Amino acid sequence: MHKFTLIWFGQLISTIGSYMSDFALSLWAWELTGTATALALVGFFYKLPRILVSLFAGIVVDRANRKYLMMLGDAIAATSALIILILYLSGSLMIWHLYLAASLKGGFGQIQGLAYSTSIALLVSAENYTRANSMSSAVHYGSNIIAPALAGTLYPIIGLGGILPIDLTTFAVAIATLAWVTIPSVQRENPSQAVEKPNQFPDKLRAAWQELTFGMRHIWQHHSLRSLLLITAVFWFFHDLGGTLHSPMILARSQNNAQVLGAIASAAGISGVTGAIILSVWGGPKRRVNGMLAGFIGAGLSKTVFGLGRSPVVWIPAQFCSSLNFPLLGSCEIALWMTQITPEKQGRVFAANALVLQLVSAIAVLLAGPLADQLLEPAMMSAGRLVNLLSFSFGSGPGAGMAVLYTACALAMLLIGVGGFFVQTLRTIETSSNIENYS
Repeated sequence: MHKFTLIWFGQLISTIGSYMSDFALSLWAWELTGTATALALVGFFYKLPRILVSLFAGIVVDRANRKYLMMLGDAIAATSALIILILYLSGSLMIWHLYLAASLKGGFGQIQGLAYSTSIALLVSAENYTRANSMSSAVHYGSNIIAPALAGTLYPIIGLGGILPIDLTTFAVAIATLAWVTIPSVQRENPSQAVEKPNQFPDKLRAAWQELTFGMRHIWQHHSLRSLLLITAVFWFFHDLGGTLHSPMILARSQNNAQVLGAIASAAGISGVTGAIILSVWGGPKRRVNGMLAGFIGAGLSKTVFGLGRSPVVWIPAQFCSSLNFPLLGSCEIALWMTQITPEKQGRVFAANALVLQLVSAIAVLLAGPLADQLLEPAMMSAGRLVNLLSFSFGSGPGAGMAVLYTACALAMLLIGVGGFFVQTLRTIETSSNIENYS
């Protein structure tokens, strides 16, 4: 675990800086536009290139040096932050610049994230998969403890122009830790078993198509893997549909109080780290599919309470309970994929999984803003069409319409977790053999 821990530490420092920048940029964009759609579009343009990159990212990761791919991802993200800083200091920063920067960061970040996740199996033993993935969850949640508190405190003092240089410094730490570590090479397929290279253009085209679709074909051939992909895709669709409205909903219902938003984010971070520590010590459940589904249910239930809340008194404990579930469900989900796919195929199969998840997530993010701004927010104003029906539960005025959609998505997440226990092909994933020499 020593090499993995060093890489993990560098990513933790880098993620803290990135989350500080994201928090500050969200405040800047909300002050500029005051609409949920503007913030949602930043997320959409972050996810859109990830979909396109996922088509070939698996092939790249299975063939290139994964260490250098991670370093490249950090370097591109640092360049993006530097460009935003220059534009801001020159007084030229506009909202569409954030869309462009998000696209650049998202595309290369997809390759970096895939290289990182597929390196875990090369650095730690199989019995430590859940533990290592829970530590990876702690990167996200640990950053959520520190970054919002720091950014929320520093933003009124030093502004965006002071926070972005901090982000640039943390990228240097991440690249330095990667440079220090050697990641084992992936074991290639036996040359004697390799298919003869095609000579004709149609054959080359057919071979390229076979390579591009390898991951999806491998998943679709196995009923258990297919069920795992479908249930997680539906879960993350509703998670991201509601999650896109998280920040604008809180800001709208708290009179743009950045401290409230930061406190909720910090509560999420403390809870996530707590869950990751418990999971790291425990090692996770023997039946990982049960852990994943239990996490779905716990997250959906907690987010339902969050959506019904109207003040930090409800939001903060509900967020704590919600985030406690994500290290469990995320680590169990990834560990299921790792145990079913051999390391030399993980890049292509993980990329196929990521392609589907990114696609449904992008659709969710694209739908969230217009649904909130054009449909539900007007419907929950004082003279709106839904205010008499739903105001008892959600109140009325700014943010109430977003709360309706957020809560509906949370209930869907809860039902997906319950329904998963009745899907036989999913329940038997850990007893069926999916690791095949399929090509």
